[in-house]
Amino acid sequence: MLDLLIIGGGPIGIACGLKAQKAGLSFVIIEKGCLVNSLYNYPSTMTFFSTSEKLEIGGVPFVTTHNKPNRADALEYYRRIALSNHLPINLFEEVTAITPEDGTYTITTTKDAYKAKRIIISTGFYDIAVNLDIPGENLPKVMHYYKDPHFYALQKVVVVGSSNSAIDVALETFRKGAEVTLVIRGNEVSSRVKYWVRPDIINRIKEGSIQAYFNSNLKVIREHEVDIETPDGTITIPNDYVMAMTGYKPNFELLKKWGLILSKDKFILEYNPETMETNLPGVYLAGVVCGGLDTHLWFIENSRIHADMIIEDVLRKL
Repeated sequence: MLDLLIIGGGPIGIACGLKAQKAGLSFVIIEKGCLVNSLYNYPSTMTFFSTSEKLEIGGVPFVTTHNKPNRADALEYYRRIALSNHLPINLFEEVTAITPEDGTYTITTTKDAYKAKRIIISTGFYDIAVNLDIPGENLPKVMHYYKDPHFYALQKVVVVGSSNSAIDVALETFRKGAEVTLVIRGNEVSSRVKYWVRPDIINRIKEGSIQAYFNSNLKVIREHEVDIETPDGTITIPNDYVMAMTGYKPNFELLKKWGLILSKDKFILEYNPETMETNLPGVYLAGVVCGGLDTHLWFIENSRIHADMIIEDVLRKL
């Protein structure tokens, strides 16, 4: 019988593991992909908004030679923490069921079954893309994830969205020789775009290097063209690839299956903000999964504290 089982091997799941280890609790971390799987799947060119010290966990310094760490820096940092602390992490193993049983839980995975007194769910939100729900979205040329800009050189690329991921894709593919068109639902580039990037995209739009349609929506995707609904009517433009940077969401169906209560509007999970305990006794939330559809509310910087809050409550109740 474990004291604790942690679902999710991302930065916050690792932070919870470090705190549990220092408290002398028996635990295991279950991760359905590779270590820090979401970070691994970020674009290869990704740079964090936060400075390195704000991404630190477990009191371990995150040392970089530049102010804003990138994806490679983060992978190295979190991997070294996991390895040097010998955290018990089972990778490429997915939790399929959580079953209450006499005040404890049986956790069934694709490889095994575990019994634990407490559970922390730190599953992130990067696994399921938010769909456009338009004709043609299932074509192979439509991408919801982005790795590297070189692939799109000399191609006609439509980027849907106005937040950080969409703007990064637009600028990076443009600079590798793509002909880029931005389709933005609102009337401006999102104010949440990184402060050093936002002036860049605004200037590229103003000079005409990147075409942008504001107050617009992508309506239909075809093999060699797309239809865009604009304030001036629907236009059709030639197109090779569509980058639908429309965001991502937690696996709400799985969370509901496990017995967690979600709000009806933005699918925000029910939990005690002082302890992070959910409607299921002894089951806690940590990290970005707490925000439901509002995935911008929680990130590494402001959810690191969840590890302290949860382990303190676990120790009080054991």
